[in-house]
Amino acid sequence: MRSGQDGRADRILDAAKELLLRWGYRRVTIDEIAKRAEVGKGTIYLHWRTREQLFFAVAAREAVAMFDAVVTAMRDDPGEIALHRYMRRFFMEAMGRPVLRAVFTRDVETLDKFLSSPARKPLEGAKLLASREYLGVLAEHGLLRPGLRPEDLDYSLPAIVFGFFGIEPLLPAEVTLDLAEKAEHLADTLRRTFEPAGPPSCEPATGRVIEIFEGLSRDFRNAAYGGDDDGA
Repeated sequence: MRSGQDGRADRILDAAKELLLRWGYRRVTIDEIAKRAEVGKGTIYLHWRTREQLFFAVAAREAVAMFDAVVTAMRDDPGEIALHRYMRRFFMEAMGRPVLRAVFTRDVETLDKFLSSPARKPLEGAKLLASREYLGVLAEHGLLRPGLRPEDLDYSLPAIVFGFFGIEPLLPAEVTLDLAEKAEHLADTLRRTFEPAGPPSCEPATGRVIEIFEGLSRDFRNAAYGGDDDGA
């Protein structure tokens, strides 16, 4: 039963995502989404109570795919749990997914009034970047600069990372870095700012870090398919 509901929800989310990227948030109506997904309008409201919740769910599902990719990379290589490497992958995954890219670069043409909606806040919160729990594990295993507490990153880490996203529309034409090169600049900045010069092995902390990101993935999956107001 649940599988069938999720399949129907995916069809609706696929339609909403396609129309969002084609027409922008302002122009997309529930009627159009229902028509494209071949469901009744009331069926959409069985999954999400409001239009804003539906579009949050579109982005939340993209966040699930992003975190699943992050976890896969961490399983393949424990070094991926390091802050600079995680954020490099985060940046590339987010920028490679048009809906998340629109959220993080604050693309007004695509998202319009959704950018000022409380529904989108969980997508831009610090928890999505790096939870205190994750940073605490890094600190415990010597993967943050000595003396640096997780709470010391509450302002500086989002400021740096969101700066890399936010600068996109302001970059001069002569800056021709590709996405991988931009991600490398972000990783190098974070490594130099927050990590020790000679970090220990990441492997002892890998299991706990993977559990944290699997939890984040579950949170966003529940938000996408359960119509949760608070998201993560």
